[in-house]
Amino acid sequence: MSQLSHILVATDLSASARHAAERAALLSKELAASLDLLYVANPAPFERLKQIVAPDDDLLAKALSSAKEKAHEQADSLFQRYDVSAGSHVVPGSVITEITRVVQDKRINLLVCGAKGQSVVRHLLLGSTVQRMLNRMLCPLLVVKQAPRREYRTLLVPVDFSPSSLRAIKLAKAVAPQAEIILLHVFEAPFEGSMRFAHVDHDTLTHYRNVIKKDAIQQLAALSEAAGVPDARQVVVHGDAAWRIVEQEQELDCDLIVIGKQGESALEELLVGSITKHVLSESQGDVLVSL
Repeated sequence: MSQLSHILVATDLSASARHAAERAALLSKELAASLDLLYVANPAPFERLKQIVAPDDDLLAKALSSAKEKAHEQADSLFQRYDVSAGSHVVPGSVITEITRVVQDKRINLLVCGAKGQSVVRHLLLGSTVQRMLNRMLCPLLVVKQAPRREYRTLLVPVDFSPSSLRAIKLAKAVAPQAEIILLHVFEAPFEGSMRFAHVDHDTLTHYRNVIKKDAIQQLAALSEAAGVPDARQVVVHGDAAWRIVEQEQELDCDLIVIGKQGESALEELLVGSITKHVLSESQGDVLVSL
C-alpha cells in the first residue's frame, strides 16, 4: 500500500467540495488508500439564529441531520462513479480544531479541500487562517480547484534546495506515481538591485546572472538524483518566484503544483509562506502543500 494510505476530505457539501471529493476518490483508487469525508458545523451561527428567529427549535440538530444525509449521498455517489467506499462523518465544532483532531485520531496522510465555497478553504485563500491551518496540520494539504477528469499527468514541483524541497518531490512521487515530474527553480541574483543602482553595465550583469544560473542548474541536477528522479525535466528561470511558478504552470501545462509550506528559519517561513499563499490564490490548477 502507498505511504499515502488514508485520505480525508474536509467538505462543506458545496459543488467545489464535491470536486475535491471526486479527486480524492480518484487518488484513493489509484493509491489503494482509505477515504473519509468530514463535515464540520460551527454551532455559533445556529445558536444566534435560534435566539433571533426560532427560540424553540434546535437548528443545529436539524443542520447536522441534513448534512449527514447529504454526506451519505455524496459517499454513495463516489461508490457508484469510482467504486470507492468512503466513510462519512458529520460533527459540530470549530472547523480547524475538528479537522486537526480527525487528522490526528485517524492518522490521515492527506487532507483534501475544495478551493471555493463557504468552508475552511475560502478563509485559507483570503485570510490569515492559511498560516494557522498549514502550521497546525500534521499532513499535506491538497487544494482542488478543477473538476477532475483523469489522474494527474504533469506535476510542477518548485524547489529552493532546502530539505523541504526533497520532501515535496517525494510527496509528488507518492501522490501521482505515474505522472511526469517537472522540477522548477526560480532564482534572483543576490545584490542585483544594488548592482543596478550602481549602474553596473548590462554585460556584467548578464554574466553575473549566468554564473548564478549555472550553479542553480548543477544544484537542481544533484537534487534530482538525491530524490530518485534523475530523469525529471528540470527548469531554471530568473525572476520573482511567486509569479514565475504560476506562469510556468500554464506554459508547461501542469495539472498539479506540489509546493513546500516553509523554509528552515522564521524568516524563510515568512517568505516561502507568502509564495505558497500566492500560488494557492493565483494558480489555475490544483495545489498540494507539502509539510
